[in-house]
Amino acid sequence: MKRRTFLQASAAASIPVMINGIPVQAVARQSFLDFVSPENDKILVLIQLTGGNDGLNMVLPLDQYSALSVHREKILINENLGLKLRDDLAIHPSMTGAKYLYDEGKLKLIQSVGYPNQNRSHFRSTDIWTTGSPANVNITDGWLGRYYLENHNSFPYGYPNPDNPDPLALTIGSQVSQTCQGPIANFSMAINNPATMNLLPISEFAENIPSSNYGNELRYIMTALQQTNDYTDVIKMANEKAGGTIPNTGNALLDRMNVVAQLIKGGLKTKVYVVSMGGFDTHANQCDPDDHEIGTHADLLASLAGAMEGFQKALEASGQAKRVLSMTFSEFGRRIKANDSTGTDHGSAAPLMLFGECIDGGILGDNPTIGASVTNDEGVAMQYDFRSIYATILRDWFGLSQSDVARLMYEDFQKLPLISGACTISDVEDAYRDYQLELQTTPNPATDYTTISFKTKDEYVRISLYDSIGSELKTIFAGKINEGNHQINLDISNLPVGNYVIRIAGKSAQKTKILSKI
Repeated sequence: MKRRTFLQASAAASIPVMINGIPVQAVARQSFLDFVSPENDKILVLIQLTGGNDGLNMVLPLDQYSALSVHREKILINENLGLKLRDDLAIHPSMTGAKYLYDEGKLKLIQSVGYPNQNRSHFRSTDIWTTGSPANVNITDGWLGRYYLENHNSFPYGYPNPDNPDPLALTIGSQVSQTCQGPIANFSMAINNPATMNLLPISEFAENIPSSNYGNELRYIMTALQQTNDYTDVIKMANEKAGGTIPNTGNALLDRMNVVAQLIKGGLKTKVYVVSMGGFDTHANQCDPDDHEIGTHADLLASLAGAMEGFQKALEASGQAKRVLSMTFSEFGRRIKANDSTGTDHGSAAPLMLFGECIDGGILGDNPTIGASVTNDEGVAMQYDFRSIYATILRDWFGLSQSDVARLMYEDFQKLPLISGACTISDVEDAYRDYQLELQTTPNPATDYTTISFKTKDEYVRISLYDSIGSELKTIFAGKINEGNHQINLDISNLPVGNYVIRIAGKSAQKTKILSKI
């Protein structure tokens, strides 16, 4: 049996799925010690919302409500029923748990997160988010797998060991997460309930294994079986140390996150946990046709927000809250217009939430602009590249140097104010923490030309033109620019009539503006 076939078939027994990958270029060395060392006790919990979350239903821009009432009449929630975070912004009324965290200063809502050249395939876009790759580059290793690789390049052989007795990463579920995939093995182990884990029966293998393809595959299987049993022992010990009982709450996501809370409380040194929640592909019956505040998506959001609140309270009760940062993500948002099936189709950018004791709470970004006229395939314009969020976490939470993060994620990542100053490992540039870029276009709407007016600090900026589905059409300007006011004339005479997006991004801030061509 091939290695891939054997391990996929054995996923229910909690054996990590091992897939063949393509080796990646070796990268910087020393800073990875902080990321994988017990001396850095920071933990990251990822919550994957599979299917593509409708961000405009989860986070309602009240200042755009009149336009939304035209495009989303069949699904739009009542503007008076949303849970207000500020006068011009509310979240879905079912998300009381998220509202609680926001009021406590423990939630960061990031507006319109995506990537250039948005892909609307579930499979491809999930690959992009889990690998941290550009849309036009195929990478087989996960963004967290790359960071584990350099200090654990012999994995899985020789693991666990005295320096690394615990699983490096855990996925709560039946399949390991692509975020932790390395070039040869996945650094994550998949588990369900630690209380019911059993050791796998291992047959007695021959001592003299031949040096052949067959021998290599047999040796690999032996390693996977023994490693799974060794990790099973330490996971069960951590569970028992924390009390041994994880109650069923009736919220499937909260139950999985309570497994994470239990293992953290029990002293497991695992640094990355991944949980997932499905059902967000809401092409039809997204809400009740008569009562838009209830239905499929409302139930999903209630479960998500309830799990977030319950997990955070469990961490606080065990005294572990300052060690843990949690983040939601989904492969894309939904389109601005509702479809004829009381649902929404695959779109572009969507909000992302981080929460925890060490979060620099609040809202990052502007409300998305919704035009009076939008096409059927138009999505929410990207404000923040998701890789800048990953890069900021690696830099400010796990303590990688800026040069390492730039090399391993991408060069021009923005340093975002996500982690509170009391918790961050790196030196966050305070001068840029509250900095906002300015951007205007005149005339707008325009026919042949428009003038882009913008104000920056002394910094590198990139100005790009996007179409309404998130494809980057043109780099208008990219380079170092002096502090002050600037103007660029843009020829749009060859563009078809429609809506476009101009985006400017600097060192730690960005701004988008809808441009209508008539």
